Amino acid sequence: MNSSTPSVSPALGRVLVTVSVGFVVTQLDVTIVNIALPRIGADLHANVAGLQWVVDAYTLAFAVLMLSSGALGDRFGARRMYAAGIVLFAFASLACGLALDAAMLVGARALQGIGAAAMLPNSLALLNQSYGHDPKLRARAVGLWTASGAISIAAGPVAGGLLIAAFGWRSIFLVNLPICAAGLLATLLWVPRPQTVQHTEQHAARHAAQPSAPAAARGNTGAAPRGIDLGGQGLAIVALTAFVAAVIEWRPLGLAHPFVAGGFVIALLAASAFVLVEARVASPMLPLSLFGKRTFSAAVLFGICVNLTYYGMVFVLSLYLQRVRGYTPLQAGLAFLPLTGGFLVSNLASGRVIGRFGVRVPMILGAITAGLGYGLLHFVDAGTPLPALLLPFLLIPSGMGLAVPAMTTAVLASTEAKRAGTASAVLNTARQAGGAVGVAAFGALAGGVDATQIVAGTQAATAISVGLLALGGVLACLVHPEPHAPAPAVRESQAQRLSESR
Repeated sequence: MNSSTPSVSPALGRVLVTVSVGFVVTQLDVTIVNIALPRIGADLHANVAGLQWVVDAYTLAFAVLMLSSGALGDRFGARRMYAAGIVLFAFASLACGLALDAAMLVGARALQGIGAAAMLPNSLALLNQSYGHDPKLRARAVGLWTASGAISIAAGPVAGGLLIAAFGWRSIFLVNLPICAAGLLATLLWVPRPQTVQHTEQHAARHAAQPSAPAAARGNTGAAPRGIDLGGQGLAIVALTAFVAAVIEWRPLGLAHPFVAGGFVIALLAASAFVLVEARVASPMLPLSLFGKRTFSAAVLFGICVNLTYYGMVFVLSLYLQRVRGYTPLQAGLAFLPLTGGFLVSNLASGRVIGRFGVRVPMILGAITAGLGYGLLHFVDAGTPLPALLLPFLLIPSGMGLAVPAMTTAVLASTEAKRAGTASAVLNTARQAGGAVGVAAFGALAGGVDATQIVAGTQAATAISVGLLALGGVLACLVHPEPHAPAPAVRESQAQRLSESR
């Protein structure tokens, strides 16, 4: 880069820290609960299907409500929605920590997912509002914001193991209370209120001289807020929930059971109706026109493959380490430590690779590397020595850390700037949905009560993961290396954001 790195003012730095708090807790709760599952199952008398719902109730609510919460932020204000999400997340975390049975915990986890869905898109909107006056500064801020989430999701199992060892499984939820309290206080004190529409033009003229002033609520003048697609939202909830429920219950009940067969039929009908509604509604929650672009479609499908395999395998490996190998939660959490290191190293390398080769090469290399890691895990059994897990536990996050920034860049670069927020939300929604399906499917495979069944399920899950990552490599070949052939300033901004993003 030819220009110097822009500096962040204290006021903008406080906004960045504040919105990153929300991102950290939402991503941390995606994976931290996995380490606690055996203890939760023992204390609350939950079977594997119940434990799958403990994970997926959060992920499903998070996924299906994310797009609509962005529209609600447009209408009622991102700051207000972000603060409301923090409050709801804290309340739900308290309910999780006090849960008396599995059903109460699953319900509380769904409330957590609703709070997370309110926080995530609106935290990015607040970041965009505050840093929108300087594209380079915004790129740097988004990179730091993204890094906070990536590190927290990788550190979840380790943090969970440490907390459970010291305070028990309920502590992984109760620890959110002081974090959310600090985040809410910081939001009220440090995040500026949005400007009213009638004053937008007046303040926009002063942006260059006053970089800490926020942009308009939507980042442009006079833009009307999006409508809420209630029909599409309802159908999305029905389709994804019915599908995940059918997958979870497939193995214990059998495909011919009315609940399972009916679940798949309802999911298919709801998904078909969803596509029809989205094609006709004035303000769709999922603009289907985005999928007319090959790069966008391929990158989103790539993201589904990556999240489905990773979330599903972390769930299965948590059962393997504790129920097959007999590890304590702390030992299992420490066994996952290479995942965090792999993410950090590969994310640092990703920006350089993207800057030199574009987005296609790191996506292909990342898919191959992660696929190799899953392939090595295919040979684990009850007697596999722990050092044999080290290499695959490094390869999987290394591949993901190399591929995910490139995938995100491909999605953003394949759409015009005014639709970048929607494109990013679609990608994150698809990835969360893929993660929910991964937990349901892989959990069903490894849902046995004895070590032999869990090992067999783990091996089956790794074989599927290899196949999905191979598909991801093929999809990466369909991604244009430089989707929009952006201008030099845009390329420089993208390269800076990605090289600093982790």
